[in-house]
Amino acid sequence: MKIRKLGAIDIGSNAVRLLINFVYEEEGKTPVFNKTSIVRMPIRLGHDVFTDGKVSESNKERICDAMHSYALMMKVYGVEHYRAFATSAMREAKNGTKIVEKVKKHYGIDIQIIDGKTEAELLFSTELSSFVKDHKTYLYVDVGGGSTELTLLKDNKIFASKSFEVGTVRLLDNQVDPSTFPAMHAWIKENIGSEEIELIGSGGNINHVYKYSGVKLGTPLGATYVKKHYSVLQTMTTDERMQNFNMKPDRADVVVYALEIYSNVLKWSKATKIHVPKIGLSDGIIRALYRDLSK
Repeated sequence: MKIRKLGAIDIGSNAVRLLINFVYEEEGKTPVFNKTSIVRMPIRLGHDVFTDGKVSESNKERICDAMHSYALMMKVYGVEHYRAFATSAMREAKNGTKIVEKVKKHYGIDIQIIDGKTEAELLFSTELSSFVKDHKTYLYVDVGGGSTELTLLKDNKIFASKSFEVGTVRLLDNQVDPSTFPAMHAWIKENIGSEEIELIGSGGNINHVYKYSGVKLGTPLGATYVKKHYSVLQTMTTDERMQNFNMKPDRADVVVYALEIYSNVLKWSKATKIHVPKIGLSDGIIRALYRDLSK
């Protein structure tokens, strides 16, 4: 058996993640992807960028420290290949390029800043492609801190995709353009119309809601549950959400905004259920990296 050791770094608007995957290869068999380690650091880059247009000095130091620690972790695990991608916050940061250059110079990590289209394509390269059924139509909804990616899937292929500048951190900081939700509604109406669809949700917030929903693993959440849970969380303080649902502080203050987005998409698409396969951008990075290495 051959073991490939791969790494993926996802630099988001609300948190920064490192996923280390071991891939087990045996001739004549499908490769097995083992999530060996995942580390999440709550560096809220979006709070700086969406209000001031750049990453603050303190968060510049934190992101550098995070990349240094990730470089050491990958060295300890013996990671042979990795990719590091940054999304919405770094796309918009005036000093984003300088941060990328500093990290490359001092810690050897090469960060690529990607657009929303690339983000959606990476997400679809995960186990998601084997999850969807050919005869059904799905709307994939990835809610991040700075943006929301909507991807319409038909016959197991991407039919349409659009990135909207609305995310949990933007909503928390009141930095969402008033025209964004109407534009999202119009896109859904134009691309879905009266077609019957099911939603697939991605992101840390919907994963957490799913974990504490009590539904059997693999069973979708009902639209009614999502809307009801949204209403319940709205009545709670951040501290109460942390205590009652075992949330991290940087999730407890944004989870209601994630559910606001999901509730709106459920309403506008007339979907009655949302699947939560618990996959994210880092999973897509690993799959895309492995695919490229195997060519």
